[in-house]
Amino acid sequence: MNLLNNQVAIITGAARGIGLAIARSFAAEGAKLVLLDNGCEKDGSTPDFELVKTVGRELEREGAEVLALPCDISNEAQVERAFEAALERFSQIDILVNNANTLRDRSIFDMSLDDWDRVLSVGLRGAFICSRAFARTSRKARSGGKILNISGISGFQGNISQANDSAVNAGLFGLTRTTSIELQRFGICVNAIAPIAKTRQTEHLPMFDKVQGTMEPDHIAPAAVYLTSELSEDLSGAVISVAGGRLSTYQLAESRGRMKESEGGLWTPQEIADNFDSLSRL
Repeated sequence: MNLLNNQVAIITGAARGIGLAIARSFAAEGAKLVLLDNGCEKDGSTPDFELVKTVGRELEREGAEVLALPCDISNEAQVERAFEAALERFSQIDILVNNANTLRDRSIFDMSLDDWDRVLSVGLRGAFICSRAFARTSRKARSGGKILNISGISGFQGNISQANDSAVNAGLFGLTRTTSIELQRFGICVNAIAPIAKTRQTEHLPMFDKVQGTMEPDHIAPAAVYLTSELSEDLSGAVISVAGGRLSTYQLAESRGRMKESEGGLWTPQEIADNFDSLSRL
């Protein structure tokens, strides 16, 4: 369909899993690709700068136009150089996919500050640095564009041993909502996907023993194309959940609540306890 014909897309964490599936899907729709990845292990250790270059050559053999750059997206200077290289090669940047993340699952008792800091540094700080670079580039060029954040359901539901990852994903929801508001007047739409898919980050989970072939990164790619193409028009601030063939959206919902008219609206702790069920009802 050429939904992304001649669009230039920067994709972080592009050398494996969901990022690579999105890259292939974008290329099939006519996009030119800028792949950012430092080739590290899933906990952020032992980077391999050749990995993204190898993947880039593979995609070129499949017919894609590719600029593959080793990049630690938590490093502001590296991101700035990557955006400069993208503009030098393609003269424009139309799409940003913030997909890179890292995992260091630990219980709250055992999670070190380094475990916390590294996961937030890549998943949230990196998304902010890239989003800011994209917004500045787009505003200067007056070109508009699309930002897509790859979040996760742990940010909405929580998950055992993932206080750091849950904080990242909840933060990505807030980043999506706020940037969608701020960047609207510049013609930039910002949305998110919260995927459930079998990748190297999640393949150890028991749930994937029973769903072989039904929750793969390829299931995520069509939603990514939708949210970065003209099909989504001016949709912004949305979060689509993709779990195999099941699609849904995440939305914050405030209960109807209750108003206390007497005593200046000042509730006592006991009154809150007595009325908690009713004030929580949707």
